Order: sequence, then C-alpha cells, then structure tokens
Amino acid sequence: MATIATVAQVAGYRRQTPAPALPRPNLTDDYERWYTEATPSNRMLLSLRSGIDSEVAWALDRLCRLCQNEQFMLRAIPGLTDALFEWPEWYTKEGAKQYTSESTFFALSPQKERKRRHAIESLFILRNAAMHASNADELAVHPQTRDLILCALHDLKPDTDANSEFLLYVIEILQAIAKIIILPPPSTSPKASPIGPLQQIAGSSSNRSLIIAALTTLTTMYSNHANVSHLNAQSPALETSMNVLPLILDKELIDAALNYMYAHLSYPPMTKAFLLHPRMPGTLRLLVSLILADQMEENVSFEIGLPAFTAPIQTFTAKDHELTKEEFDTILALPEPQRCYEWMKVMFVAKPEGELTQVDFWNLYKDAFSPYQRDHPLLVASDVIKNVNAVFPQAQAMVLPGPPQRFVVRGVDRRKDTSAGQQFKCLWDRLQCTTEAFASTDTLYEHILETHLNPFEGTHIPCLWATCQQSDITKAQMRGHVLTHLPDMQPTPKHPSQPDTITLPSSGFSHPIPDPTTRPPPPARSTRVTYMRPHVDPPPSSLTALLCLRVLFRTSFASSDAAPRADEDHFGFPGVVDDDEDAEEELSKTTESDLEGERRGRKAFIGIRYLMEDVRLRHETFQGWVTEMVDAGLTGTTS
Repeated sequence: MATIATVAQVAGYRRQTPAPALPRPNLTDDYERWYTEATPSNRMLLSLRSGIDSEVAWALDRLCRLCQNEQFMLRAIPGLTDALFEWPEWYTKEGAKQYTSESTFFALSPQKERKRRHAIESLFILRNAAMHASNADELAVHPQTRDLILCALHDLKPDTDANSEFLLYVIEILQAIAKIIILPPPSTSPKASPIGPLQQIAGSSSNRSLIIAALTTLTTMYSNHANVSHLNAQSPALETSMNVLPLILDKELIDAALNYMYAHLSYPPMTKAFLLHPRMPGTLRLLVSLILADQMEENVSFEIGLPAFTAPIQTFTAKDHELTKEEFDTILALPEPQRCYEWMKVMFVAKPEGELTQVDFWNLYKDAFSPYQRDHPLLVASDVIKNVNAVFPQAQAMVLPGPPQRFVVRGVDRRKDTSAGQQFKCLWDRLQCTTEAFASTDTLYEHILETHLNPFEGTHIPCLWATCQQSDITKAQMRGHVLTHLPDMQPTPKHPSQPDTITLPSSGFSHPIPDPTTRPPPPARSTRVTYMRPHVDPPPSSLTALLCLRVLFRTSFASSDAAPRADEDHFGFPGVVDDDEDAEEELSKTTESDLEGERRGRKAFIGIRYLMEDVRLRHETFQGWVTEMVDAGLTGTTS
C-alpha cells in the first residue's frame, strides 16, 4: 500500500540512540530517577510492555506527567516510542471495532474501558511530545507513525464519542509533522493520503476541536508547494471555513478557518474557481466585517484655526417689577376699578405664551392694598380676575383639567426690571450726550424728542445716534427711525448656548464700529478637527482576512492591471508576473470562465466598497491596499 513520504525517509529510517555514557539532564520532576534512566531496562518501559493493567496504568500516568516538560525526549529511553505505539495500533486495528459493536446499547466493561484508556493515554503522550521539534522529527521518520495516522483517519468513525478524542490526538500528531510531509500524487489510492478524511472531518464533523485540528493540519500541508495538487475547488473544508466566518467571538476557530482559506486561495486555479462560487460576494462582506469588528480606534482632535479675539457684551439681569413709592402713591388714590386697571398695567405685560395662576393674581393685589383697605376698599377676587380681560383683551381666565385642576390666567406675565449700567443711556451727538442713564425706554425716547429732535430747525435731520450713518431724513421719519436704536423694555432671554462675548476679526479691531454690517467675518470659534485613527496593529485574523481579500482582488482585476512584481515594496502574491512575456502568455490562456469570474469579482468588490471605506489600518502598506480596493470599487479598474 502506498504511504506518506517524508524528506528524511529518502535516506531510510535510522534510530538515533545517544551513547549511554553521556549524562542526561535530570527529568525527574520530583520523582525517583531510577525509572527515567535511559536504558532498555527502564522500569516505565518494562511496565508498558508487561501487559499488566496496573503496571501499564502506572507507567502511562508518569509519562503523562513527564511529557509536559519541554526537556522530555522520546529517544532518551530506547524502545519507548515503539512501546507507546503498541496500544494505539491495537485500538485502530482491533479495539475500535469491538467497542463500536458493544457500546451501542451497553457500557463497556471496566477491563475493556481500561484498554481503551491505555490507547488514548499513549497517544496523548506522543501528541504532547510532538509539540517539541526534536520529538516531532523523531516521529516524522518513525515507520509506525504514518501507518497509525492513515489507519486511524480512514478506519475510525469521527462521529462517535469513543473515537473523537483518539482522532483528535492523531490529527494533532500529524499537524506537528505536516510541514515536512510530501503527499503521494492524487492518482494513487485514496487510502495512501490523509487529505480525504481530513476534508471530511472539517466539512461534516460537529466537534469543534476536530474541525480546528483538521483545518490547521490541512493548512500546514497545503502550505508545501509540492502538495497543492491535492486542492479541490469543491473542498468541504472551504465550505466550513465560510460557514464559521460569522462566529467572530470564537477566535481560535476563526483563525483556523481564515488560515485554511488563505492557503486554499493562494493557489491561482483555486482563486479563479472561487470567483465563480455563489457564496463569494457574501464571503467578501464577511471578511471585511471581521476586519471592522477587530478594529480598535482612538479619537484624535487638534486645533487648525487662529486664536479667537473677543470683546465683552452688555449683560442684563431681569427680575419681577415691584411698585415704586411714586407709582404706589399715584395708584392708591384712584377709585376702584380704575385703581385695579392701573395696577395691572404697571405690574403685568401682555405675553401670548405667559401664564399666571389666579391665586397669584389675587395675592399680589391683596398684598399691595390690604393694609389700606379701611380708607380704600378692596375688590373681591372674582372682580379682580374679571378685570384682567378688560386690561389685556387677549388674556383669558381658564380652568386646566387635572388632577389637580389649575385655575390660571393665560396671555399675561409679570413685567421684568432689567439692570444694565448703560442700557438706557442716550448716545446722541455721537456718544457726546452728557445726560445720565434713564430708567426706561419711554423716558429715554421722550428725552430724545424733547432735547435733540424737536429743537432742531429745518425739515430734514441726520441721525446722530452713536455710529449710525443714516443720512438726512424728515423729522417725522426720524421719530420712527430712532426707535430702532432703543432697547426693548422686555429683552429676549439669552439662550444658554449663547456666549457672553463678541468675536472680533483681529486683536486690534475697534469695537463698536459705525456700521457693524461691514465688519469682516471673524474666524470660527471652533476650528477643531476630530477624527478616528487606529492606535494598535490589527490581530492576526484581520491580517489574514485582508490577505484573502487582496488575493481575490488581484485576481478579479488581473485583466485590467497586471499584478505587482516582487521587489523591496512587494513580497509577491499568487499570480505575480515576472516579465511582460509571461503576462502576455497568461492573458492568452485566459478562458471564458476566467473572464466571467473576473467580472463577478469586480462586481463583488464594487458592492463592498461602502464597507471598505470604514476600514482603517495602522500600517501604511496595509492601508494602501484598502485604499486601492476602495478606488477600484469606484471605477471598476485599478488603473
């Protein structure tokens, strides 16, 4: 029967046993040295071959402990490797068949279960030992290794619990030596190659550990260029790799799937065939989504503008108006209901969205005049509320449904007193008027009319208010124009987001100026640029996904732009051309199916462009790949 060949077997198998005289490092791990001595009469070796269950169990137990040590060498004890193969070989050739027929309905007898455990523990020791390079080299050239691997993979059913652990150790041993294995030609018997069973396990097994081990082993073997002829476009392992891509939280499984996918796509015929696969567009989206899921970014911001120059603005404070002594004395002498009317005119203002409770209205009235009710009788509460509508026609008393009910007067609000140092200061004569600030807009307006406008002789008068540039207009027009300069008695409340300063174009710019509308626009107050950037390198899974995308991208656009040559900036990819003659030869070999694959590939990359735009990688070269794919998604070509 044809078998797997290794590089070392060309010269034949030769056991390398060190000279007994050479001292060995102490591997006792707190156990007696006499059973770790490198002699054929070693007690562990004798116990393994004794056939006595208790002795075999004792030896396997201690070897399971020793094999965890990186200094554990199989060749240190002559005959140990052969002894460890005895139980696994018995299980693959005889034991598995017996247990399969008996364990269908009933549990195994203790004696047979012990023998099965002996086989699994022996294989476990070989598997742990193979994790170290020297032991892997020893197993790679051992004649029993390939026979055990092929028999176990072809003869044992992976869907039974009894065989799952055994097969897992077999595959992991194969994985340790797979990098130097050269598979027989595909034309030989399927029994001579482990590819078929591994593909079946990866494609149909429900055991996660077996899937990961099978995918990893296949990846290692396909990484050897001599074995790529065994790749198949309809690979079950490829289907599994695509199926598990959404499981982004299972990093170990994702890594195994991506590594296999890249090994599969690294062979140009497989890449071209994959472009025709119906699941290719969805796989591209999943690969990009996986990169985005692992992307770690930080928020970066910096100032790009000039410093802002500001000047303070006038600030006003508003509070409810209270009757002055002069106002109170004037109103108190009036008879009712005239007194109530005048009191409301002084204390309240019309405001469509304003609202006061009827109780507040009555209490304000009562508190103001009750101390003088002996000489000046009060109105009853209902009459006070009725008078509101007489003074403010747009206001009305109403009852708001509850619970609880609310009796309100809507359409009025308390008059506000604003405080500002120069709010009502006269600015006539270009700020030269020496009159003190007034208490209200009304008194300021009367002052302007009586002092500045009426005494002026002539029919036309210029506006001399501060910096106003209004030319000569008639007195009648000036009486209306001057109102545009006067502050409102009830200023609009300042929005919380409104600043308390005015932004100026430069530090030396004068304020105020004659015509504020001619002032150059100031620089923006907020000129901070904020963006996201990656702050760590992507994990290996993201880089592998990017490599898969890169290979498919270069193949999809092969006819529109030759792939890059390997130089100091490019380490090369499948399908890289070395000279123009090779490029022309490859182009002449392009078939109709290849062109259809390229067309589908270009369409798929155009479809994922919106996803690729969000990919940001720290490494400049990798980000350049992403940018190239995004640009090709816009134009449909790499040129």
